[in-house]
Amino acid sequence: MTLNMLVFVGSTRDSAPPRPARLGLRVGRACADRLEQAGHDVMLIDPLEVELPVVFKPHFAYPRGRAPEALEQLAERIDAADAYVMVSPEYNHSMSPALAHLLNHFGSSLFAFKPSAIVTYSAGQWGGARAAVAMRTFLAELGCLPVSAMIHVPKAQEALDEDGGFNAAVDASGWTGYLDRTFLQLDWWATAARDGRQRRDPETLTPAFRTDPSERNAPSD
Repeated sequence: MTLNMLVFVGSTRDSAPPRPARLGLRVGRACADRLEQAGHDVMLIDPLEVELPVVFKPHFAYPRGRAPEALEQLAERIDAADAYVMVSPEYNHSMSPALAHLLNHFGSSLFAFKPSAIVTYSAGQWGGARAAVAMRTFLAELGCLPVSAMIHVPKAQEALDEDGGFNAAVDASGWTGYLDRTFLQLDWWATAARDGRQRRDPETLTPAFRTDPSERNAPSD
């Protein structure tokens, strides 16, 4: 069954180090390619191509339909998606600030009741694994709970070429099997969640937080 998936590249760094630059784009392309080969409708979201407002103001803080065009378009894509793949390097044992900044422009109501997959990478040996720990909490709060399997890509410049293909020196079949372990989980949960949303609107059970944090407050008396 075809699913609508978004792959978020979590870096705006377009200069070295790391060398070569934009390793995250290679990883994002590899993920998008693997999901497309599985028959899914995939869009790669590169934050360098999203024109965010200079002064931070989240999409939900604008009057309906009055947000900047870039925010409106991405909000529509997030809302229409069945699942998300979040690709991030590691900064200070945490996720990419560029990815967090982009995602923080959108309310959890757009992501809610859909799964996500965590993909991290590095130019060194750890593959950004420590960033994944922080990402679990962040994505859970955003509403798109991550599946249990994760993908970590150490020495991404050695594993992948600029187009996201596997370099001749690596075991391509081993890598595709490794990616598939996570993406098949994502497929299963996304299909189950979509079926569940079609049977019963989850917002009738737990209304979404849309405009004011007080909508999630505990009773005051």
